[in-house]
Amino acid sequence: MFEYLKFMSFHVMGIIAIICISMGDIYIGAGFAFWLLFYVLGDMVLGDDTDEPKFKFPALLTVQLWLALPLLAMIFFVAVWQFAEVDVFGYGAFFTQLTGYDALAARDQNSLLQLLLLVPFVGLATGLIGTLTGHELTHRTWDPVSMFIGRWLLSFSFDVAFAIEHVYGHHRYVSTKHDPATAPRGRNVYAHLFISTIRANIACWEIEKSRLNKKGQGLFSYHNAAIRGYLMSVVLVVLAYLMAGVTGAVFLIVTSIFGKFVLEVVNFMEHYGMVRNPDVPVQPRHSWNTNKRLSSWTMFNLTRHSHHHAQGEVPYHELKSYQDAPMMIGGYLTTMLVALVPPLWNKLMVPKVLAWDQNYATQEELMLANEANRNSGIPAFEKVQYKASNT
Repeated sequence: MFEYLKFMSFHVMGIIAIICISMGDIYIGAGFAFWLLFYVLGDMVLGDDTDEPKFKFPALLTVQLWLALPLLAMIFFVAVWQFAEVDVFGYGAFFTQLTGYDALAARDQNSLLQLLLLVPFVGLATGLIGTLTGHELTHRTWDPVSMFIGRWLLSFSFDVAFAIEHVYGHHRYVSTKHDPATAPRGRNVYAHLFISTIRANIACWEIEKSRLNKKGQGLFSYHNAAIRGYLMSVVLVVLAYLMAGVTGAVFLIVTSIFGKFVLEVVNFMEHYGMVRNPDVPVQPRHSWNTNKRLSSWTMFNLTRHSHHHAQGEVPYHELKSYQDAPMMIGGYLTTMLVALVPPLWNKLMVPKVLAWDQNYATQEELMLANEANRNSGIPAFEKVQYKASNT
């Protein structure tokens, strides 16, 4: 039973976010701090999870994924509710009656700092609950229900295009120059946010154009999944406006962009510095992996990224830990926080990338690494040039 329940830790964190945001005032900052400490310290204390159990009831695991949509929707509702001038749907009165805590009075006492902290708090929740789960569900192209829920989850970060480019583009071109999500050596995470976002949307439209041409359907029509995805996000902005006016709509837009930023930080660290010939099949060594226990449990084994890219169609509960794969700095949130500090990132990751060259790269990839090192702009990379093999 625990093998199923461990993946519910994801939902417990969502409920904690809903409660803290509903209580407002200092509880917003306290909830955000708890989230950060829980993920970072939890990974440090609990170590690795390399178990690979067999599940007799995988449908239960799929339902756990589906529950992410009402959970994220509720997080956004209570966050936008904090900016409303009225008690939308009587939520404040209901919360007060249920708990005895006067949520309406607390809302009136919210400081500017607490309201500003809502952006990274809900933005992080968007990335972990929305994008992460949407990623898993939109890989299930054979399941229309999962695809529908996954696309709505991605709409909270204005990134339904991810469901197209990631599955049909990223997984094909990962760790190559053709992949928008793969960060080359020397790029920092802040540049990657913009470069990856722009290139991914362009690639999404190219994929849709090719698909629609084959079907004889127009690019600028309802058949275009990218357009439908953008409209899904527009619906969310309109709902926020109806709840809390311009302030609510602006909050949702800013928070959604922050959620998109969370995704790009993850993209940045999952394949940073790796190289591959696009004609060579993707192998586990072409992704940074981690088996940190808490990250694995709360992120539906996204941590087992090496297996995911070797076999993208494998559901999360069947992913292998691949203990001999190249490993990240730490758990997911820890590595994300390091990525936000470029000097620290370079200090820790440059040696890891060079070790990847020595321990995982083929001779052909070493020649690709030479070019990547020359173009990196980082002296520690630039001074390393590998010799061609005589064999």
